[in-house]
Amino acid sequence: MGFVRFVLQSARLTLRGGAVYWMWVLSLLALIAWGAVAYVDQFRTGLVLSGMRDSVSWGFYIGNFTFLVGVAAAAVMLVIPAYIYNWKPIKEVAILGELLAISAVVMCILFVAVDMGRPDRFWHVIPFIGVLNFPHSLLAWDTLVLNLYLMLNVAIVGYLLYCSYYGKHYNERLVGPLVLFSIPLAVSIHTVTAFIYNGMPARPFWNASILAPRFLCSAFCSGPAILILLFQILRRTTRLKISDEAIWKVAELMAYAMFLNLFLLGAEVFKEYYSGTEHLVHMQYLFTGVHGSNSLVLYAWIAIICSIVAFVLFLVPGTRKNFFTMNLGCLLIYSGVYIEKGIGLVIPGFTPSVLGEIYEYAPTMTEVRVGAAVFSVGFLVFTLLCKVAVPILTGEFTAATARSGPVGAQVGHGTAN
Repeated sequence: MGFVRFVLQSARLTLRGGAVYWMWVLSLLALIAWGAVAYVDQFRTGLVLSGMRDSVSWGFYIGNFTFLVGVAAAAVMLVIPAYIYNWKPIKEVAILGELLAISAVVMCILFVAVDMGRPDRFWHVIPFIGVLNFPHSLLAWDTLVLNLYLMLNVAIVGYLLYCSYYGKHYNERLVGPLVLFSIPLAVSIHTVTAFIYNGMPARPFWNASILAPRFLCSAFCSGPAILILLFQILRRTTRLKISDEAIWKVAELMAYAMFLNLFLLGAEVFKEYYSGTEHLVHMQYLFTGVHGSNSLVLYAWIAIICSIVAFVLFLVPGTRKNFFTMNLGCLLIYSGVYIEKGIGLVIPGFTPSVLGEIYEYAPTMTEVRVGAAVFSVGFLVFTLLCKVAVPILTGEFTAATARSGPVGAQVGHGTAN
């Protein structure tokens, strides 16, 4: 009964808020509806409404899926210093990283669902219901680790918030092993995603053992960049106390990840250009264009420039601890990794095709609308989770305050913005 009461009171809290809160929620719901109409069209007509064709069968949807898996995995950047080293400034806000992971995994699953031409066959990959072809199928591995990571984060967050709501100290013997298990699981969700790519020998652009480390390094850049911006927004709009030391430590860890990401990218570029095999054509298509087809060249160089500038800003302590330059670096690294993990990874793997065909893929408005809806779902999930988690963390929303009407209403109003 106690947990049911906690869930019901939390649901009521999400229905309270000021004008800014409701404008944000209604805007997200409008985008979800806008994208849902486009998806209904796609479902009825088929994936021909997307820019994908036989030559390029993955596009905007899978690019976003790949990027968001990294965002979900980045929660480990807070979990390790918080729970392994018990560093107090990070431990106080580590739960926000897990909330972001939950939202990101939800978006990952939705992007896979909208990319399926026959979503009615989704049941085939549901454990214990469908035929997963486990352990031979990498898609089966991806299904298992993503859903397990989602359930694990939901369980950890739900239990910690439940204990805080009732003023209890959580059971360390229960939480400790779960948190420790979440660390290799966070690494595995992006590693398995990389294995899906580099397990395709017919796609030489992806067929590199270095791809999994590159995925992880880029994930530890983009995910924390989002967290740093969210930390600043939350401490300005709520009573949640987030110290500068916590933000600066995350920024410092990002600098190391950025260096490794750029180093591994440079190693891959050197290998392709120095060896000069026929497989070089895919990287040439990305960076210089092939036979006049150069639609990705500008985006590829923008991504590299953004990543290098962001690395310099985070490497120098003066700019790393200056909030203007740090926030600029966060936006740059987010943009750089988004391009690198999206069109910069997916499209060159298909272009030119195994038959030498060059198909210039570009997302259609249908894909953009559906993608906007999926991102809006993720933002809405994170907003509602924060609406409950933040007042619990600040002590404004507890079992005692929830029973008293005026205080409960005040909490709902106080966390509205």
